[in-house]
Amino acid sequence: MASLDDPALLTEAVAQASSVVAAIPGVRAALLERQRDFAAHPPAPARGAVLDGRDIGTAVCPGATVKLFVTASPEARAERRVRELRGRGAAVIYGDVLQDMKERDARDSERRVAPLAAAPDAVTIDTTGLDADRVFELASEIIARALAAHGP
Repeated sequence: MASLDDPALLTEAVAQASSVVAAIPGVRAALLERQRDFAAHPPAPARGAVLDGRDIGTAVCPGATVKLFVTASPEARAERRVRELRGRGAAVIYGDVLQDMKERDARDSERRVAPLAAAPDAVTIDTTGLDADRVFELASEIIARALAAHGP
């Protein structure tokens, strides 16, 4: 069994395959309880969990206290992905990565079960012109405000 730290899991081929497999209702159903259980009972000593995925706020944890819908233009996302993959030594072409990303977005948005969509109560953060530090600051501020309003 592969470790979740295996760099092979971060390849573009795996990203594309996960999108295809995620459209299979039986696969989604099998993973849903595991995701919900992890969110409700994160490993000690954690007191909460941050989940990342295209249907976390709408299908996996619709009752979450804080929901962020993090997005960026396909071009910005493709540029970031190309830098990431090239940093790992992969030979990739920007145009191919951009096309793959657009196809995955379309496939994920159009699937019948748990399509890619922002939850109605999610706060959207458009990261197109932002660096990672600024996105972290914005997310932290949103989370702090939501938790303060929600109470202990």
